[in-house]
Amino acid sequence: MNTPDDERMNELELKLTFLDDAVASLNDTEAQQSRRLLELENALTELRRELASLRTSLSDDVQDEPPPPHY
Repeated sequence: MNTPDDERMNELELKLTFLDDAVASLNDTEAQQSRRLLELENALTELRRELASLRTSLSDDVQDEPPPPHY
């Protein structure tokens, strides 16, 4: 026969198990989010590098062109 203390202990153990599962799930989610954020930061850095390169090459091209004939 279960005493009220035994029932309370069982309830607390069940809640603790649920909380452990929730924390583990949140940790997994946080790790995935951290990895994705790092990937996005790397992609942004690469895009900035490409944009700077394009700007440089475009400005060089414009300087090399002769002025339009109406000047």
